[in-house]
Amino acid sequence: MTIDTRDVWVEDETMRVNMGPQHPSTHGVLRLLVEVNGEVVVNVEPIIGYLHTGIEKQAETLNWIQCVTDITRADYLSNFFNELAYCVAVEKLSGVEIPPRAQWIRILLCEFNRISSHLVWLATGGLELGAMSMATYAFREREQILDLYQAITGTRMNHAYFRPGGIALDIRPDHEQQIRDLIKVLSARFVEYEEFLASNPIWVQRNKGIGILKPEDAIHLGVTGPALRASGIAHDLRKVSDYLPYDKFEFDIPTGDVGDCYDRFLVRMAEMHESLKIIQQAIDTMPTGDFRASGKLVPPPRNRLPVSMEAVIHHFKLFTDGPHVPAGEVYVAVESPRGELGYFVASDGRGRPWRCHIRGPSFTNLQIAPLVAPGYLLADLIAILASIDPVMGDVDR
Repeated sequence: MTIDTRDVWVEDETMRVNMGPQHPSTHGVLRLLVEVNGEVVVNVEPIIGYLHTGIEKQAETLNWIQCVTDITRADYLSNFFNELAYCVAVEKLSGVEIPPRAQWIRILLCEFNRISSHLVWLATGGLELGAMSMATYAFREREQILDLYQAITGTRMNHAYFRPGGIALDIRPDHEQQIRDLIKVLSARFVEYEEFLASNPIWVQRNKGIGILKPEDAIHLGVTGPALRASGIAHDLRKVSDYLPYDKFEFDIPTGDVGDCYDRFLVRMAEMHESLKIIQQAIDTMPTGDFRASGKLVPPPRNRLPVSMEAVIHHFKLFTDGPHVPAGEVYVAVESPRGELGYFVASDGRGRPWRCHIRGPSFTNLQIAPLVAPGYLLADLIAILASIDPVMGDVDR
């Protein structure tokens, strides 16, 4: 009798399976080539490139103003941070300093964007681990933040609201009241989230002790953001860089002790509370005055267009050829919800960027999956990937 060897299980035989690129738990079109021994992960190989948008190359074909509408789509959950890093880079090349009111509004909206991004992480991570109600609650609060975006910028995503030289439109007193009301709602809801999940034994068991990232490994791989801070390293660009005047605000940098999925959860939850503290301070100390700088980098006031031919010419040149930014190159990094988001922008003196390269934190942070996943169950890989919080638009660009 002949035995079909395909029916014989060989001890320690491994199998390679594809997880993605079309998979609900890969947070986008990410393909993971996973080698497993039974249900235990032996190796993970992230395969990217399925969402390549060409945003960096597209930036070379647009003028300095149009570019904002392009780069805001790179990380579609961190629109304001992409706009911020790019605009600060252009302002540094041009030698332009924006007014305090514009800086405060940028801080305010960036911190709301940090919260809304973390809420998507919480909703999708909860959904993947069985906390179905968490997805409903988190998206409920995110909708209120998107309503605020729409009231201020006119859109819910891809705002192009930060512009070189300042912001597109000023905020109104009714916006300030809407922000104060939203702070009260969110602060109470975040406490409910923590009580809901911290007392959930399934959530705790699925995250505690899973995907431990050692601090030395995090530094070696260039990991930034909550994933780095969860490993005990209190590094935050808001504290060490001057891209916005965060030194005028009081807030803490939450860190973890173990560096596992549960610590990454705790750090992000604490960060949302700290962002609310910054927002409250920003709205309480909002400066008066202009919301954008003057000069050739920004359009003239609208009330000047009917009475000034020079203003009409300036407006026409700005939105057709674009401002001519002095030749040079600069790198600007900001603290996005996923870590260090960096923009290298080079100018050859003409009306459009010569080069615009994005240092996406998701691209770097994704490297920890092959390091921390082996030895855990295949189901744990879902929790690990959720705790990394990658956005594939931030990876492929």
